[in-house]
Amino acid sequence: MSAPARNDNGTTKPTRAAVILPWERPDRQEASRAAEARLAEAVGLTASIGLTVTHTAILPLRAPRPATLIGSGQVAMQGEHIKAAEIDVAIVDAQLSPVQQRNLETAWGCKVIDRTGLILDIFGERAATSEGALQVELAHLEYQRSRLVRSWTHLERQRGGFGFLGGPGETQIEADRRMIGDRIVRLKKELEQVRRTRGLHRSARKRIPYPIVALVGYTNAGKSTLFNTLTGAEVMAKDQLFATLDPTMRGLRLPSGRQTILSDTVGFISELPTELVAAFRATLEEVAEADVILHIRDAAHPDTAAQRADVIAVLDGMVKDGTLDDAWRRRSIEVLNKADLLGGVAGVEARSGTVPVSAVTGEGLDVLRAAIDIRIAEGLDIIDYEVAPEDGGRIAWLYQHGEVMNRVDGEAAIRLTVRLRPADRARFERA
Repeated sequence: MSAPARNDNGTTKPTRAAVILPWERPDRQEASRAAEARLAEAVGLTASIGLTVTHTAILPLRAPRPATLIGSGQVAMQGEHIKAAEIDVAIVDAQLSPVQQRNLETAWGCKVIDRTGLILDIFGERAATSEGALQVELAHLEYQRSRLVRSWTHLERQRGGFGFLGGPGETQIEADRRMIGDRIVRLKKELEQVRRTRGLHRSARKRIPYPIVALVGYTNAGKSTLFNTLTGAEVMAKDQLFATLDPTMRGLRLPSGRQTILSDTVGFISELPTELVAAFRATLEEVAEADVILHIRDAAHPDTAAQRADVIAVLDGMVKDGTLDDAWRRRSIEVLNKADLLGGVAGVEARSGTVPVSAVTGEGLDVLRAAIDIRIAEGLDIIDYEVAPEDGGRIAWLYQHGEVMNRVDGEAAIRLTVRLRPADRARFERA
């Protein structure tokens, strides 16, 4: 990695970026996001990796042009702005073909990356665990393989990530399709081993089985802040897109006394690159295994309805490929976070089945814990058992793994009414 560019006085020179949104006229469906909200999101993504955004533009896109996506007049006008603002990299918030990307770079005289490249670069910079790094590298290589028609000899890595934002000179990407293909095969084998290891970990949790509660939601909805507030953990929580890329788990005790495992996961985003959807399947397996899914929404965001639709679309996609069962909605709770920005939970318009909270102030969290408790209980079996008084081990096991609702002590037997997970019931009755 090369050192950042410096000014004549020795200070670090910021990388100046333009964010350009080609925008087709949206339909009138309720979930259509406004162009301004989409541009603000793209600016947030760009700023989250240290780029200084000095120019933005929304360009009406009447018909995509095969050569440049946008019209020739728009290309020329944006070229003037880019030159005047001394832009180092232009972020085009759309999917560009390799030819379109190369033609725009030629016309504008700066590095151009599309939405997929930007998100991959962010993921490459943020992934902290070996699993996350493997997943991002796989996604990067699959994206790169589709662009081998380009000449990559001008790329340079000036910072973290995968070097999409570099300039001329230092690092050259010279791998051909065969070499990339071989590396992809090796990465998939390594990730399969990671999945098997995670499966063993899940099996271990089932032997000491606690219900799993998974947090999902749009990026920057406040999942990690809520996770920290509920569990007392110190997961990275910033006002930043994609602050969390690796799954984290902590214990959470509910009002009934039931112990659960809370799992924080990567945030979703609209038009998530297909390479990343596939590559991050192992991370999302925690959602598939969850007894309760908490869909965390930023209730204060002007585009919250469209963000909700994006998350549901990803989860429904997991149903279609068999990763997630189609009953996920019945075990989910919609959490309307950031109520403190709307005057408190009383100021949040909550429909049936939603819980308004503030992860910052803690308001509404008691109601949320109770709702989780109820949702878990709905998935439990209620059984009556008779256990010999001297069989203290079995009695203790029921208290540890279930919720004892009633107990009647008799001389010949102790009668217990217990809530148990179906798997625990089967284990107890087999023993």
